[in-house]
Amino acid sequence: KVDYDVCSNYGNWLYSAGIGNDPRDNRKFNMIKQGLDYDGNGDYVRLWVPELQGIKGAAIHTPWALSSAALSQAGVTLGETYPRPVVTAPEWSRHIHQRPVSTGKGPHPRGRRGPAHTPAQHKDRGIDFYFSRKKDA
Repeated sequence: KVDYDVCSNYGNWLYSAGIGNDPRDNRKFNMIKQGLDYDGNGDYVRLWVPELQGIKGAAIHTPWALSSAALSQAGVTLGETYPRPVVTAPEWSRHIHQRPVSTGKGPHPRGRRGPAHTPAQHKDRGIDFYFSRKKDA
């Protein structure tokens, strides 16, 4: 089974292309950051890109940044068994050697880092607090 939702897929492609309603100028989709946030161990990539199966952990998101020894050990030859990148965006550089933060409790909810619980000062507010006009609670 392939996971596919037409509306989400088209919407995400349009968003990535910079088309649509978004107040931010110069918006770019950072695939390295997204990979680290939502697929920190690289399991999803490993499932769909068998050429990279031998690369361990989050390094799978940036195979071109690995040493030739690491690539050789994984059975990957850039330009032969896996293509070289056509472009490497400057904003990727700060994520290339970054590793996802692991809490040992599974993936972060929706890729966010930090506490997965409601902070104490917001514990009793509930969803009505955030959607009501009165904020004196």
